Amino acid sequence: MMKNNQNPPLIQLSLVSLLIGGLSIGMTEFLMMGVLPDISQSLHITIPDAGHLISIYALGVVIGAPLMVGLAGHYPPRKVLMGLMLMVFIFNGLFAVAPNYALLLIARFFAGLPHGAFFGMGAVVASRLAAPGREARSVAVMFAGLTVANIIGVPLGTFIGHNLSWRLSFGLIAVFALISVICIRLWMPALRPAKALSFRSSLAIFKKANLWLVIGISAIGTGGFFSWISYIAPVMTHVAGFSGNMVTIIMIIIGLGMAAGNFAGGRLADRFSPLVTTAVLLSAMILVLAGFALISAYQLPVIVMTFLTGAIGFAVIAPMQILIMQVAKGAEMLASSVLQATSNFGNALGAYLGGLPIAAGLSYTSPEYVGCGLAFCGLLFCVILLKRRGPGLESSG
Repeated sequence: MMKNNQNPPLIQLSLVSLLIGGLSIGMTEFLMMGVLPDISQSLHITIPDAGHLISIYALGVVIGAPLMVGLAGHYPPRKVLMGLMLMVFIFNGLFAVAPNYALLLIARFFAGLPHGAFFGMGAVVASRLAAPGREARSVAVMFAGLTVANIIGVPLGTFIGHNLSWRLSFGLIAVFALISVICIRLWMPALRPAKALSFRSSLAIFKKANLWLVIGISAIGTGGFFSWISYIAPVMTHVAGFSGNMVTIIMIIIGLGMAAGNFAGGRLADRFSPLVTTAVLLSAMILVLAGFALISAYQLPVIVMTFLTGAIGFAVIAPMQILIMQVAKGAEMLASSVLQATSNFGNALGAYLGGLPIAAGLSYTSPEYVGCGLAFCGLLFCVILLKRRGPGLESSG
């Protein structure tokens, strides 16, 4: 078994290989929001129909997270991580060349299957590679791939998709996934499978009522953010009056907000109860979504609100991670993958419900009000958990 006193450069390169994987998966998930109008136009489908490509990916994550952990949890991590990234490579490549809408839906679904398992197993591997006391920082390196995706990868892919072809954008994602496979093969130590509860024993966590309440917060409450970001491109071009090229800059602003929010959410969760932090952030999400809808016709204010919405949307990640780990002792890998699955259910729910009022002929700002309702539902679950506060929901402060 790999020890923590191994060659530090090798360990750092191992984390970089996970970061590249996180970059590829992050682009797979979020690039679709930036190129949604381009896909709609090239396929001659409506914006809500194109939004189904967001929902079907999220459903793939929901199904794939526990499925992949159950099938691969007892195999060597390096081989599993390589296999998961190979799936990302294959199905993003298929998406880039698929000739019709049906094949695009199939490719997006299968591209979502490895998402949760990669981050679940990657987090465990990163912590095992870390020196004592540096586990959280090592895990953060992997999740930094999502930040890089939103600041650089998604805007770059959006620019390519708008000016050249969205198919080239998803081909680029496939290239990053293949690079990650190669880097994991070259740099990842041959770790043995971690000793943990069997998958069947791990399933006992689903008997806990508190876990289902946390799942409710993640699956419904986070849908408010995805209802907003799924239709950010048409809102900015049709309501705020920005050019199509400006969407690239807007995606960068969202990415910067996400990076700031991710850092702030971690600090807040360390200082206060993660449950209280989650409740406060969902309350803030309701306010910023309503504010965004009201001022969306004014370019400078809407840019500021875009940054704030991105920040609050990602700030909830760290508190949610702590919450689900607190209620799933002994089944951390499954819990981590479940968090990814439930947040992507929120992705699917937000994208689908947010598209309904647009399909009914309402304004492109209508998804923000749908998002307010979803965030409010998540807040209600937080209130119930606060009333049930006890073992498994300890304060971090």
